[in-house]
Amino acid sequence: MAGANTLTFTDQTFDADVLNSDVPVLVDFWAEWCGPCRMMTPTVDAVATEYVGRAKVGKLNVDENGQTAMRYNIRGIPTLLLFKGGRIVEQKVGAVGKTEVHKMLDAHVQDVQSNTQPAPSTVESR
Repeated sequence: MAGANTLTFTDQTFDADVLNSDVPVLVDFWAEWCGPCRMMTPTVDAVATEYVGRAKVGKLNVDENGQTAMRYNIRGIPTLLLFKGGRIVEQKVGAVGKTEVHKMLDAHVQDVQSNTQPAPSTVESR
């Protein structure tokens, strides 16, 4: 069960949702029978909420979407792949903590607040 902000990717939607995305996309390759994958679910769901508007975060069930899993040579799960501009820019295999996931994303996600320029200074000279 995915959280409210966690997307579900499939073989059919992968190119449109992930490769053609305007923002970085974190994909959690998982399976229902995988204990470490289930342990990652709260982390993935929390990260999806924290990065709303800056990145897409979702899950791809490898049992139901074997084509995409084979395309990216997913041999162990959970595997996290971070895509940017249609290319893999980061990868983690195995269960990792939220801090590690933040490190993956922060290197490639533009902070919404950093896009705003500071107001010009109006210091008067005396």
